[in-house]
Amino acid sequence: MRAVSSRRDLKRFIDLPFRLHANHPLWVPPVKLERRLFLNRRMNAFFTHGEAEYFLALRDGRVVGRVSAQVNHAFNDYQHKKWGWFGFFELEDDQAVADALLDAAAAWLRPRAMERMVGPADFAMNNESGILIEGFDLRPMIVQPWHPPYYQQLVERAGMNKAMDLLMWNLEVTGRDKVLPVIWELAEKVESEHGIRVRPMRRLQLRKDLDAFAEVYNAAWSKNWDFVPYSKKDLDALAQELHLAFDKHWFMIAERVDTGEVVGMAITVPDLNQVLAKMNGKLLPLGWWYLLRKSKLTDRVRVGFLGVKPEYQHTGVAARLYQLHFDAAEVRPQDGGEMGWILETNTAMNRAMEAMGGRVVKRYRVYERELD
Repeated sequence: MRAVSSRRDLKRFIDLPFRLHANHPLWVPPVKLERRLFLNRRMNAFFTHGEAEYFLALRDGRVVGRVSAQVNHAFNDYQHKKWGWFGFFELEDDQAVADALLDAAAAWLRPRAMERMVGPADFAMNNESGILIEGFDLRPMIVQPWHPPYYQQLVERAGMNKAMDLLMWNLEVTGRDKVLPVIWELAEKVESEHGIRVRPMRRLQLRKDLDAFAEVYNAAWSKNWDFVPYSKKDLDALAQELHLAFDKHWFMIAERVDTGEVVGMAITVPDLNQVLAKMNGKLLPLGWWYLLRKSKLTDRVRVGFLGVKPEYQHTGVAARLYQLHFDAAEVRPQDGGEMGWILETNTAMNRAMEAMGGRVVKRYRVYERELD
């Protein structure tokens, strides 16, 4: 076991899942250049409020596993906790390797006074997180990991316990008749009775709209188990990422007509994994061409964020956002997709998904272990 200490080590860290999963038809290779930038401590906004180390497990000079250990100081400060995290978890089907990787992460976290190790999360929960435990026969959507079943077995045998399950709900435009009628009734009254209108976000002012998004996010998600507020630098980085996937039909803001106050929003992205699957981790020679044609190559979306400020949750704003998603799916190439992840403990959102005719199609599990 050793820490990543060179460019060669980092390359091997990035390359490992390509060797492990390249022959599996459902695994989607990330763009290697993007991974290098994401793991770069000078480039990733996480490192303005966190620290991390990367580890490789080797046997006879061959990489057989990888893991990160990280501390998100912004999370701990807000939640008043001493949690450390592990992430980027990939390995061969070998219990000894799993034990060694998780022990290495724990050993790095203990001297930093962390009391619990939680994960996996690739730096933060809004990045790829959890171990896939249901939905192995489905291709992951953008910012979703895919794992073979043995990952769950190895992690649990290594002494990790369930902390939380993350649910992905499937919704189809053809399922409109399955939606409870009250959803449509609430949606139609939003403007006439509550003076709230929904508009598309604009690419040219996307960064400004993300400030409004953060206002809603920090209010609507503040009591979530995993919540940490977005900082300015986090939003700068998010804006750069979202420009690649931006589609005005799927990026929505709800505002009061009289004051312009933002009360709700939705950020839904075309499933770029359908594009990445054709790129094999490379931008050249054809990767850029695929990205430029993304609107024609994607027929699915992922609803990443959809929320309403608590004081407006009785107005039907969420119902109006749901309605507009169904409307968009009827005219856009993307005619369905997945919403989430949603915490298994988020009763209100999970009931809303049931009311929309959705069904859980994937489940990711986040684990924890006390550090003594």
